[in-house]
Amino acid sequence: MPIRFEFQRSLFRIKINILVALCVLITVASLARLGIWQLDRAAGKLAEHQAVQLEYQEKALRLEEIPVMELQPENNELQNRHVSLSGTYENEHSILLLAQFYDGQLGYSVVTPLRLESNQQLVLVNRGWITAVLRTDSQPNLQPYHEPVAITGQIHLPEPRPRAYAEQLDSSTWPLRMRYLDFMTINEKLGEPVFPFEVRLADTQPSGLIRHWPAVHININQNLSYAMQWFALALLVSLVSLLASSNLWSLIRGPR
Repeated sequence: MPIRFEFQRSLFRIKINILVALCVLITVASLARLGIWQLDRAAGKLAEHQAVQLEYQEKALRLEEIPVMELQPENNELQNRHVSLSGTYENEHSILLLAQFYDGQLGYSVVTPLRLESNQQLVLVNRGWITAVLRTDSQPNLQPYHEPVAITGQIHLPEPRPRAYAEQLDSSTWPLRMRYLDFMTINEKLGEPVFPFEVRLADTQPSGLIRHWPAVHININQNLSYAMQWFALALLVSLVSLLASSNLWSLIRGPR
């Protein structure tokens, strides 16, 4: 049984060795399968992440039910954890975080303390974004919410930052304007402690403003990068094999 064939169509000519072609096909298929495997891993990560987030959202614990020892900024497991809160906003003590952007527009994040109904502790709730583009004689509309609320949100742990200068903040004039949440300074201005993190409101919650923070996502860039590398190698092997067994390169270069 012959293992070598030659095929010609017009000017294009290719020589095929069945054993070599079989090795090439196995190599290309293996590389492509590795790329598909990386895509499957990325899809699996996304599905698992979405399932966990949905479970957390549906079974959000009341903040008061979480042990105090776990409610520390050093506990990275708190990041993005869904919690439920019931209480009343202290609108008169809202905080504006400066230089926050949404859709290319400059604005503020509105952070309002919520007095928990169960134990009267304060937790800072980031209600969302409002514009800072105002007339010189007007104040930002914080859209205060006066009714008792039952809300859900995600814990957001603060990044380590130097402490703000408390004496530069006039606690007789609210809302306070800050670059970032300095919890020690806020404790001093309020005269009582708050939880050492903020709770960012979930979508469609009462009292919510524009949610401008980035969506929580899982990093699948590495899997996608590996998948592209495997697919590129499969394409490269196919192209080199074709050029090596045919006169395609000569046809591309043309007569010399």
